[in-house]
Amino acid sequence: MRKIKLGTSDLDVSVIGLGCMRMNGLSNQEANRVIQNALDLGINFFDHADLYGQGKSEEIFAEAIDMNPSIREKMVIQTKCGIRNGYYDFSKEHILNSVEGSLKRLKTDYIDVFLLHRPDALMEPEEIAEAFDELYQSGKVRHFGVSNHTPYQIELLKKYLNQDLIANQLQLSLMFTPMIDEGINMNMEDKPAYVRTDGILDYSRLHDMTIQPWSPFQYGFFEGVFIDHEKFPEVNQKLQHYADKYGVTKTTIATAWLLRHPAKMQPIVGTMNTDRLKEIAKASDINLLREEWYDLYRAAGNRLP
Repeated sequence: MRKIKLGTSDLDVSVIGLGCMRMNGLSNQEANRVIQNALDLGINFFDHADLYGQGKSEEIFAEAIDMNPSIREKMVIQTKCGIRNGYYDFSKEHILNSVEGSLKRLKTDYIDVFLLHRPDALMEPEEIAEAFDELYQSGKVRHFGVSNHTPYQIELLKKYLNQDLIANQLQLSLMFTPMIDEGINMNMEDKPAYVRTDGILDYSRLHDMTIQPWSPFQYGFFEGVFIDHEKFPEVNQKLQHYADKYGVTKTTIATAWLLRHPAKMQPIVGTMNTDRLKEIAKASDINLLREEWYDLYRAAGNRLP
């Protein structure tokens, strides 16, 4: 598994991360197989959030592997906070309490990367900065980032923070590409030219923030998986064409499409199926040609101006 530096940090992370949102539906034995399989494939990055299973996913993760210092040092663990029941909360109190809860559930003394989940319209960046300083100085959190944030929301935070924001977790897949569309269709009048992400893709590259695509096999907002879906015959035909060429599966090619982008993204995949994760991991060794990348982009229903 290829490794990349996560943002401006010194963290060497697998180019694919395992999202643990669905781990709360597994037994400890099943979760152990999933985690060990990931480690065997060279995946060392595990993504959590206090929201996932209301904390149960973090608990099962730690219990399944009998968390201890020897296995902890093999992992880079990321977690998030901010989404509560019916509202968002970036208050200092909630951030500190959330981290304490995650540390306890994960049975660890530190979080490698801590993200602010969806933007809180009532956020006070000075208060967030106080929380981050306390967490960093105590050694409880080593690096920070955001999820689903715009460039200006990030800039507002950076005005007050003393730590770099090294990652932004954003929805992106072959069938969900607004951050790519708006750049390709610059100065055009058609719908793909609408600026929906405020240039977050180029902003991230300029500021060395790693984009972590979430739902990399979904279309729409959790509407379903596009691979083998009858609604998308053209893109599936193209995926199969390149899967045959490279001797892999369509899932592998859909992952390789994201990895081909020069932004050096780190897809977060949420499968709890060990065979599927093996298919996904193979994308680390595939470098699609430029014309192949565009061929898939067009097959997904995108028109080049």
